[in-house]
Formats: sequence, C-alpha cells, structure tokens
Amino acid sequence: MTLLVSKVPRSLETKTRLFGFELGDLLFIFLYLSVSNLIFGATRFKFPVVWLGTIAVAAIFYFVKRDKPDGFIQHWGEHFFSPGIYSAGTPDLEFIPYKRGVHE
Repeated sequence: MTLLVSKVPRSLETKTRLFGFELGDLLFIFLYLSVSNLIFGATRFKFPVVWLGTIAVAAIFYFVKRDKPDGFIQHWGEHFFSPGIYSAGTPDLEFIPYKRGVHE
C-alpha cells in the first residue's frame, strides 16, 4: 500500500504582487499616472509632474513598504487619523437602545 501524495503551494495566504508592489499600490500608481497625464499631459509640465511624479510615488511605495506586512499603509493611516485617547469608562454616545414596539 502506497501513500497518496499531492503538490501543495508553500504559502496559501500570500498576497499577489507584481514587480514588488501589492495590487492596490499598483492601482494607486496607475491612477496617479492617468490623472496627472490627463491634467498636465498637454503642458510643459508633463515630464516633471507626470513621469517623475509617478516614479517618485512608486519609489516611495517601494522603499517605505519594504519589510513591512501587507496593508501597512492602510493600517498606518487608520492609526494616524484615529483619536489619540480611548477611555474604557466613558459612556457610548453612539449606542441607541432597541425599544420594542416603537418602529413596528
């Protein structure tokens, strides 16, 4: 009797990356490229704003996110824009109790 063997990928939860960028980062880079080309494409600022700006955005994403976990910039932004102090003893002002029969 032989053991059944099948090939399994080494990492099942790895995010898809192209050229070292996450797909959301590539979407943002190409969105910047297309919008800046739409606005500055016919002007003399095309090379510095469109092409050098796109290279700068890609380089910032590449070097800032190096050796960081997936979704780093999203989580950093949520941390940066969240309130600085959370208190466990304060009442929840957004809580609305459900009253039976009011909306029926």
